[in-house]
Amino acid sequence: MWELVSFAHGNLRKLCLESLNISPKTPTSIAKASKEDLPHISRALRELTRKGLVECLTPNVTKNRIYGITDKGKEVLKKLEEIA
Repeated sequence: MWELVSFAHGNLRKLCLESLNISPKTPTSIAKASKEDLPHISRALRELTRKGLVECLTPNVTKNRIYGITDKGKEVLKKLEEIA
């Protein structure tokens, strides 16, 4: 668990987890709300998906995919908030 917490501690990864904890979103909506570059948000979401912390809710769609946080992602986010 602590390896995942350390992994997700990066600013963009944590930002994505916090945003998706509120509600599922597209990478574009996360980027606009956070004023971060879309490619950086997309990369963070890919990395979080590989670790099982977020999931694509619309995998068959090629544009405007919607992502959501997983239960494992919620656990990691909770740990991040505890150590902050």
